[in-house]
Amino acid sequence: MNTKSQDVNALRARLANAEGREFWRSLDELADTPEFNELLKREFPHGAAEWRDPVSRRNFLKLMGASLALAGLSGCQFALKQPQEKIVPYVRQPEEIIHGKPLFFATAATFAGFGTGVLVESHEGRPTKIEGNPDHPASLGATDLITQAMILTMYDPDRSQAPTNAGQEATWESFVAAATAAIQAQAAKQGAGLRILSGAITSPTLIAQKQQLLTQFPQAKWYQYEPVGRENVNAGARLAFGEDVQTIYRLDAAKVIVGFDSDFTAPSPTGVRMARQLADGRRIRKGTKEVNRLYLAESTPSITGLLADHRLPVRSSQIEHLVRALAILVGVPDVAAGAALNEAEKKWVETVAKDVQAHRGSCVVLVGESQPPIVHALGHAINAQLGNVGSTVVYTDPVESDPSGGIAALGALTQEMNAGTVEMLVMLESNPVYNAPADIPFAEALAKVPLSIHVGLYRDETAQQSTWHINGTHFLEAWGDVRAFDGTVTIVQPLIAPLYNGKSAIETLNVLLGKPQETGYQTLTAYWQTQDSSGNFRVFWNQALHDGIIPGTQAQARQVTLQRGFASAAPSAPAQGLEIVFRPDPSIWDGAFANNAWLQEVPKPYTKLTWDNVAMMSARTANALRLKNGDVVRLTYQGRSVDAPVWVQPGHADDSVTVHLGFGRTAAGRVGNNVGFNAYRLRTSATPWFGVGLEVAKVGENYKLASTQGHFLMEGRKKDLVRYGTLAEYVENEKFLQVEKKEPISLIGEYEYNGYKWGMSIDLNVCNSCNACVVACQSENNIPVVGKDEVWLGREMHWIRIDQYYVGDEHTPNVYNMVMLCQQCEHAPCEIVCPVAATVHDAEGLNNMVYNRCVGTKYCSNNCPYKVRRFNFLQYQDVPYRSPIDASTENDSIPVLKMMRNPDVTVRARGVMEKCSFCVQRINEARIEARKENRRITDGEVVTACQQVCPTQAIVFGDLNDPQARVVTLKDQPLKYTSLDKLNTKPRVSYLAKIKNLNPDLAEEKKA
Repeated sequence: MNTKSQDVNALRARLANAEGREFWRSLDELADTPEFNELLKREFPHGAAEWRDPVSRRNFLKLMGASLALAGLSGCQFALKQPQEKIVPYVRQPEEIIHGKPLFFATAATFAGFGTGVLVESHEGRPTKIEGNPDHPASLGATDLITQAMILTMYDPDRSQAPTNAGQEATWESFVAAATAAIQAQAAKQGAGLRILSGAITSPTLIAQKQQLLTQFPQAKWYQYEPVGRENVNAGARLAFGEDVQTIYRLDAAKVIVGFDSDFTAPSPTGVRMARQLADGRRIRKGTKEVNRLYLAESTPSITGLLADHRLPVRSSQIEHLVRALAILVGVPDVAAGAALNEAEKKWVETVAKDVQAHRGSCVVLVGESQPPIVHALGHAINAQLGNVGSTVVYTDPVESDPSGGIAALGALTQEMNAGTVEMLVMLESNPVYNAPADIPFAEALAKVPLSIHVGLYRDETAQQSTWHINGTHFLEAWGDVRAFDGTVTIVQPLIAPLYNGKSAIETLNVLLGKPQETGYQTLTAYWQTQDSSGNFRVFWNQALHDGIIPGTQAQARQVTLQRGFASAAPSAPAQGLEIVFRPDPSIWDGAFANNAWLQEVPKPYTKLTWDNVAMMSARTANALRLKNGDVVRLTYQGRSVDAPVWVQPGHADDSVTVHLGFGRTAAGRVGNNVGFNAYRLRTSATPWFGVGLEVAKVGENYKLASTQGHFLMEGRKKDLVRYGTLAEYVENEKFLQVEKKEPISLIGEYEYNGYKWGMSIDLNVCNSCNACVVACQSENNIPVVGKDEVWLGREMHWIRIDQYYVGDEHTPNVYNMVMLCQQCEHAPCEIVCPVAATVHDAEGLNNMVYNRCVGTKYCSNNCPYKVRRFNFLQYQDVPYRSPIDASTENDSIPVLKMMRNPDVTVRARGVMEKCSFCVQRINEARIEARKENRRITDGEVVTACQQVCPTQAIVFGDLNDPQARVVTLKDQPLKYTSLDKLNTKPRVSYLAKIKNLNPDLAEEKKA
């Protein structure tokens, strides 16, 4: 992309002179740079048409002759030899296993300490796919992208495979002997030198073990620390109510939703549920007159902000002053005014205040985890003042074992370590050497602890500095339990024996409790036998395993009393200077998933960056600092510095720079090592989320960033891509977005589909660009990862891409999503140009790929107006674990990763084109079952991977010949349209247009 700094005034002038609705995907496109125009001339960016071999495909054909190449090379796969493998049948086949038919088991994935119920697909004992459990309150049948990618984490060949002692491989038995001796020595001191460090805990069994341990060793201490935790949320509740409580928001009952730095639909213990509830209140169908309205003030563009009707870019340090102003306007007593607001902020807050007061009891105010406790307390006070408690806001007892844990707890532990108090430290699935705040010298203090024990999936930064490392278990390998955000318990049941004989946290604690021979299953069942009151534990246990939830375990709503006077003191005046904002990465979170290649390569919302983090800033800020995309700058904050590449992001708050956590790992594994920069080196315990005083200095270098935002452009068709409008326009005329189309006269009649006729509908009004569908598709269809260099060449292989189009100026643009996948065109342009009929139409309307016919001409991709076909330039399977990526490693494979692949989907080879198949394997599975029962496939029986995972249920698939099918109803909605209608391709994928519920009191976007 362009490396020249953009002239902001010139960009504004162009927008001011635009005719109609002007869409743009990047600042380069908006500026119409020569580099951007060069990009449009090629199907792929420069260099993508050549192989990376010393002799390119083009030159090879020149040298050897086309006849020899076509006769002897067989579809461009001359360097590929399929591995010869021995197949061994069962000696005695398990009764429950039927070859080719998967089994599903209910369990739970733990994220930030809380559980999400899932159903895991297993083929002959191999877990291959994770889906949501529709009966679980946090899942509702869907998941986020991180949960989807956890299957890859389990099969990661870089996982720790054995215990280590002082860096040398050891055995579990030797660890048990050493730990037993140490814990016996602590018994004489009542555990005075024993400390435990973990993340947030909601597991009832683990909490019971914790209580037993602290009872047995009364002088011992247990600390909890999450690098991206809820300590501000919990401290805000204590400030507001004088006690620890859990807050549950019910967006399904809210007509007006106000968020302050709150990306509440992003991956989190409640993200999937809140995304569903928000979307349910925004679906527009025939006759719809009202939907909910979302206001959001934030510094960094978020996926929740994509759904906002009115989004206000504002510095994170300014949020408290906005919230104080809102509290005063709605009548919260004893609130001191904050700093003066500018005109835009004042108008936004006044409009919000008026709207929420008009919807008392049916509105809600949410504050993000990054805001300080006082802002959270003010949020509770506003909700109480507006009568929302009991309707859109519910309070329960805490679900976490210790809501007071956090950075302060880690600091206290570090002080004890430095003082020599800690003689034995056990760290459960924590990595504080990497993710501790920069002013907490945890690594140095760890060296002073005589015996340190680390339990985790990887030999990470902390494990490498510990005396002992115990290779941990994945949640699909071990027994356990966990609570959801509302307290609902799920039994975590394994689907496979530990791949590397790892040990769980429960089993490790059993060693400390003097029960090293007791398994995790025995500990778990012993605990729940004490909790079961049914009189028949076997029935209770089997039902809990089958359903994935234990009924009656959710926390009950309770009364709270709001304190007075906590906001009566005036806040400090806003500090001057650049602000730094810390955010968890939208893909790899806090760094725990840094070695997950799916998450590294999935394009991030807005930036579409892969394999990197950046210093993100607004166009105005970049212009003032004379910076452009890719410029390397030195970020200095409170005396500490890191170097980072710049990314100029439309919609970002001015005078603010966002850096994402989770990168810069040195002991993550082959995938995650040395990717990006470590933002934790700037993060301090006093300013863990944002602070003012950042210094930015240009280093003089340029860094290559792999962003897909400019890839696969559908150029020249800007005004036929996305349709959008307002609710007021829809209520006035439901068909206001319909475009008259003259059907061309065809010499050939249309094909009649007398059987099934598959189609899909995507509701852009509720899609928040969360990327769950992209990763689910990758998991289901064995889509490979290609690596940063290949992405930079435009060779990414995702079958689904989420295009984002901007409308308006670069400071506060409106952003519109377009989920683009193979449109399964009735008049498919790809089919007529394939010389070997590798892409063909079937009798059910699917555009199929016949892989063993494909000879790699790429004519189909060139002729596809939607740019949704992906070509295997190299043998990409297992690429992140093979280095370098060249012909010498093409036949190398990682055996453990083969276990993860879906056996119902072909693994494609080099030289083959591929694309979305509408999950034809799932269609065939349903067809077989229907034929066995002599019936038609019913609606909802075939659910594509993208549909099944979608948190907002934006995607619906079905048979267009079934008049009762949901997809038929959606394709009859007034907002329905198909992309690039003028080309007469007749896609089977249709869209529902984006509609904003604008408040007339706030300025609307410019319209033609």
